[in-house]
Amino acid sequence: MNAQPESHEQAENAIELKAVEGKSQGKIVLERFFRHRGAIIGLVVLIMIALLAITSIGFPVFGWYVGGWWKWNAAETMALANPGGTPTLTMPWSEAGFAIGDHPFGQDGIGRDIFARTMKGVQTSLVIMVVVGAVATLIGVLVGALSGFFRGFTDTLLMRITDLFITMPLLVIGAVLGKLVSSPSAVLLALMLGVISWTTLARLVRGDFLSLREREFVDAARVAGASNSRIIFKHILPNAMGVIIVTVTLLMSAAILLETALSYLGFGIRDPNISLGKMISDYQSSFGTRPWLFWWPGLFIITIVLCINFVGDGLRDAFDPRQKQLPSARKMARASRREHQSSSATAQ
Repeated sequence: MNAQPESHEQAENAIELKAVEGKSQGKIVLERFFRHRGAIIGLVVLIMIALLAITSIGFPVFGWYVGGWWKWNAAETMALANPGGTPTLTMPWSEAGFAIGDHPFGQDGIGRDIFARTMKGVQTSLVIMVVVGAVATLIGVLVGALSGFFRGFTDTLLMRITDLFITMPLLVIGAVLGKLVSSPSAVLLALMLGVISWTTLARLVRGDFLSLREREFVDAARVAGASNSRIIFKHILPNAMGVIIVTVTLLMSAAILLETALSYLGFGIRDPNISLGKMISDYQSSFGTRPWLFWWPGLFIITIVLCINFVGDGLRDAFDPRQKQLPSARKMARASRREHQSSSATAQ
């Protein structure tokens, strides 16, 4: 009765071994990732959003400002194109037909273009996402690697420090840090968030290092005279990159949501800087009268976070293809019926 599942699993293993034969680890991971449709769609949409935000209104580079193709900037005020600042964008199925107009996302009460402000907010979110990911990765990997490799007193000390950070609510600590700074920029806020967001990564890296340090290739490196730093960064760390990359993608999406919450509460990005969360906070009094002021920043927040999570799912499956999702109740019932029919046929 157990022969069929075992033979099926053996067949799957044989097919997978044949598919990866003669290929490097990097190529195998890339092929698995590009087979994940959700991850590819998320990556393409994320790249398109980034290109739209960067090329439309331009971006600063070392004191210079590279202009974009959009004719308005985020701070410019002008007369309202439509009554109340309603969007000039019309859909193909509307009576007026498809048209973009001068202000497709609408205008606020003083005539500022919402498209330009939304793109500026997207730029801020992307900067925060990258900086938080870099800072949290640096601290988390270093703490987790040292803790898992040296164990003993080093492990105890670093894990107690990690526990201390874990017990602190991120939103509260972020609010306190944001309040201490008079007007935090995107980079400064991201640095502060990165300093308090590394704990999950540190624990996961520590677990991997505790397991990997007992492997034969580590013993061989010790016998060959490799130093501890070389063993950590040359031999063990590359084998832990899977969990690091997947966790960092989740940290990036969480950082965007945390910045949104802080800016909405008034502890994050403040004037003259712009973020998606700050836009929602600025226009909260207009929710019932001019809802388009919320549609666009909210839509971009949700889209960016979903895209990052889809990419994270693809990376997880690429690095760990054996990790299966829990089957649904329908699949379990179908498998139970097949097993029952197989048992009945065997009995007959």
